[in-house]
Amino acid sequence: GDEFLIVLTAVEAPDAAARVAEKILERVTAPFELEGHQLGTSFSIGIALYPDDGRSAEHLMKNADTAMYHAKESGRNTYRFFDEAMNANALERLYLENALRRALENSEFDLHYQPQVDLGTGHIIGLEALLRWYSPSLGNVPPIRFIPLAEECGLIVPIGEWVLREACRQARQWQDQGLPPIPVAVNLSAMQFRRDDIVATVYRTLMDSGLKGQWLELELTESLLMQSGPDVEQTLGQLKALGVRMSIDDFGTGYSSLSSLKDLPATKLKLDKSFIDALPGDRRTFAVVKAMTQLARELGMVVVAEGVETHAQTAALDEAGVDAIQGYAIARPMPEEALLNWLNLRRKA
Repeated sequence: GDEFLIVLTAVEAPDAAARVAEKILERVTAPFELEGHQLGTSFSIGIALYPDDGRSAEHLMKNADTAMYHAKESGRNTYRFFDEAMNANALERLYLENALRRALENSEFDLHYQPQVDLGTGHIIGLEALLRWYSPSLGNVPPIRFIPLAEECGLIVPIGEWVLREACRQARQWQDQGLPPIPVAVNLSAMQFRRDDIVATVYRTLMDSGLKGQWLELELTESLLMQSGPDVEQTLGQLKALGVRMSIDDFGTGYSSLSSLKDLPATKLKLDKSFIDALPGDRRTFAVVKAMTQLARELGMVVVAEGVETHAQTAALDEAGVDAIQGYAIARPMPEEALLNWLNLRRKA
């Protein structure tokens, strides 16, 4: 497997175990070559100390395992010591995971939609479908709390497929009701994208819903798209052949290679919220946003700034040449009924 046990004897202080963990991380994280490829890996280390954290081997290993998961949640490639608070967090995580497994079969998920508005014309150029979860026992669970857990335990795949089906079904229903067609964007996780059946899943969803591919947009993170290799390129090409639009999400955080960026079949680039948060006051950030916008324009991409919250940010982004914005400055994510009311009010205004 991918878990290893290290026993240290004659450890007089926690600092000694920490120094060993640091040395291990320093040695094993160095890249190595395998069949002509440079590979790197990361390790998460959990530490339990005898006798405070357990007096039996079984108890010590259990608590070290708990600490290891805490290290993973802290960003991986680090180490953490066990403590009782950590144990309580593990129990809470287990409860949340069990509730998450029941949520899909009990129809506890819902989609909210957030508009993307063109800064020049004021027209809506897209809607992003955002997952929401109301649990009878936990109440409204924020995405930041359950999405990382869903990715870690593999539930993101069936949940992601539900989101894709529901968004396509809803988009087609709106068209059947006489609403002007609007592209609906769905976030695709790295785990979904890497599955062998992702192209078949998207094709089947489009066929079942009756939605044409041009009205579905798949949002893929910059770090995922920048992974080189024929498999990634082949999957992107097959998705493009379905007529599906693709956008680069969280752009500016993945240290893109510009040579790779020019080859991607994406039609939209979404600037990461971290850039928008620094506007309008930080002129250096403004210069970076302006440069990225100009680059994307040259590559034929529409530039969308997400997480826009103020009119001052909107004005700065307009000055930088950004095409469209998404965020509280326009509208919060809304359930279907509220979105339809919002669209009707805009048409009457």
